[in-house]
Amino acid sequence: MKDTPGWASPGSAPSDGQEPGASGPAEPADRPDPSDQPGTDPQGPGSKWSKEQPPPAQWSAPTGPANPGQTPPPPPPGPGWGSRPPAGPGGPGAGQGGYGGYGGGWGSGWGGPPPAAKPGVIPLRPLGVGEILDGAVSTMRTYWRTVLGISLTVAVVTQIVVILLEGLVLNDASTAALDDPSASVDELTRALGDAMLSTGVVFLISLIGTIVATALLTTVTSRAVLGKSVTTGEAWRDARPQVAKLFGLIFLLILIAVAVVAVGALPGILAAVAGAGDAGAALAVLGSLATGVVALWLMVRFSLASPALMLEKQSILKSLSRSAKLVRGSWWRVFGIQLLATLIANIVASIVVLPFAFLASALDGEGFTGLVNSGSDLGWTYLIVSGIGSVIGAMITFPITAGVTVLLYIDQRIRREALDLELSRAAGIQDSGPGTPGPTPGG
Repeated sequence: MKDTPGWASPGSAPSDGQEPGASGPAEPADRPDPSDQPGTDPQGPGSKWSKEQPPPAQWSAPTGPANPGQTPPPPPPGPGWGSRPPAGPGGPGAGQGGYGGYGGGWGSGWGGPPPAAKPGVIPLRPLGVGEILDGAVSTMRTYWRTVLGISLTVAVVTQIVVILLEGLVLNDASTAALDDPSASVDELTRALGDAMLSTGVVFLISLIGTIVATALLTTVTSRAVLGKSVTTGEAWRDARPQVAKLFGLIFLLILIAVAVVAVGALPGILAAVAGAGDAGAALAVLGSLATGVVALWLMVRFSLASPALMLEKQSILKSLSRSAKLVRGSWWRVFGIQLLATLIANIVASIVVLPFAFLASALDGEGFTGLVNSGSDLGWTYLIVSGIGSVIGAMITFPITAGVTVLLYIDQRIRREALDLELSRAAGIQDSGPGTPGPTPGG
């Protein structure tokens, strides 16, 4: 039999005057000899009993090897060190084989680690991709009054401003020259400038709405992790001191991205101005693509600066530094999760927005050609109906993108800074640790 070190309990040396194999007192003198019993021959043929028998209930396993050179088998481990205690009658593990009522060998009765505490929408441990996405959706589902109220308010205000600008101001911008093959260079330049201005204004208004929604939803998601609800007013009071800094942070990130891409395109632009023509244009495109990769890397590296600024009450530069520290070594994971969340949110929003856009074109009298004809004026019917679709789409995209960013920030802090222990204490869990169960609101 194989001898496994570490499982045999330490024994004591035999006492003086006693054989190594004896564990009890000497045999009583008045005990009858088995050989004197009628019909019994201990030494007879086929008998396996020794003539020297120990007294009843005092026999113990021999401590010496039966044969020289043969290793004695180790005794089975007792309850205590390295094994679970035996189960009582009717208790857990009763009727199962193995040591202590847990069959299958040493330690086979032990399962995996106990589940982590889950006071809110996520378990307080490092999260998987599905758990981050599920946490964002669970926040929207569990606290739907606050989440949808914030998203609806911001989306409605944003779309009203966009509709008024497009209907009263931007509709006068002439972009028909972009569809005219015979247009002059001046007409194309003016039309391109008007199109960029229109797009830029709409993007700016949408960005402002996104920043406000992100600020408020960051507070809601952070409370949802602890299983605590928050009203819209409470979210605004908590986020208001940091909103101005959040605007500065977002615009700084946009400026960094534009500057990096512009640096890459600058040599090609200078070459084109100097008379290189097509070669300069090609160089500008290649430079823009190369520096665009750098800009993407920087944006992902600083993508957790927004929750760091809102939740840690940091400055703009400190938030950028915190994000870079949290993303270091996990760039591809952070990029993949955010890309997946963005794709899911935009696909779901497009399912809602596109039918409203086709309906708006049909009701506006332009038909479906109005969707592809950039030179046509947008009527009020089209702007209002398509704006309704945009509001519904924003109500879906705002909570998902903001929630995933906040949960990704929390996940990175759990992995690097053991934030789960602080969150457990903040949630009121006494025995904060990975094995502490907790209630799951909306689970």
